[in-house]
Amino acid sequence: VQSATHFKKVRGPSRADPNCIVNDLLTPCSPGDPGAIEMTWMDVPGDKLLEPVVSMWDMLRSLSSTKPTVNEQDLLKLKKFTEDFGQEG
Repeated sequence: VQSATHFKKVRGPSRADPNCIVNDLLTPCSPGDPGAIEMTWMDVPGDKLLEPVVSMWDMLRSLSSTKPTVNEQDLLKLKKFTEDFGQEG
């Protein structure tokens, strides 16, 4: 959503009343999609953003390309801190 350059109007549940279906929500799309509007997610009103559903495939693809943010040395520092002060977190 944050890197999207285009959005299109779609039908979906209202943010104010999920039982009410509205036709003016905006969801990220390809620039070539019919009805694509060039805008960033910051241009979309908060009550009009319909985030795409995240599937298991999306999660697995993300995990395969995500690099660790903690190294072995960081983990050793955490272990020593836990031993010194007696509790995790």
